[in-house]
Amino acid sequence: MRMRLTRLFLWISVIAWGILLGGKLFDLRVLVGAWSASPPESLSLLPYGPRWPVDTGEYFFPSSVALLVCSFGALMAGWKTPLRYRAWLTLPPLMMLATLVFTILWFWPQNAALWAVAQGAPTAETDPSIVREMVQRWVAYDWLRVAMGFIGLIAAVKAISVPFPALPNSDDHSRQPQRVA
Repeated sequence: MRMRLTRLFLWISVIAWGILLGGKLFDLRVLVGAWSASPPESLSLLPYGPRWPVDTGEYFFPSSVALLVCSFGALMAGWKTPLRYRAWLTLPPLMMLATLVFTILWFWPQNAALWAVAQGAPTAETDPSIVREMVQRWVAYDWLRVAMGFIGLIAAVKAISVPFPALPNSDDHSRQPQRVA
């Protein structure tokens, strides 16, 4: 039962990583490409605004929740596996948590600062060179989130690609590890 549950969580995790990374690459190339093209003027194209009424959270949130649940589900279901296999199960939830923490602690404040610039808020940064640096840093750090996602995807694919190790204390110790599709 643990093997099947681990594999189910891994399959959903791999699919969710793929959906999230595909969406993130589209976001970086198209949406971010538009609003970061020539800041501070291009910041008027930030999502959620009147010129770009897109809520990217509607895309990323459901897949992120599925990924978070399934990554931890695979780790918990496969916790009794040998360490060499469990390491592959540990990387996806770690990468997802790192991405989530990075997003909340760094991106949310930066998004607010960029929105302040776009809206001409009195407390917003007004120096165009500093705004350009903020945008360049935002884009570079977003590529870092893509890299963390890629590591999570590769680890999940590796975990699902190798034979599931026999669990200690199983009823039949003579059984060989099996590959389940």
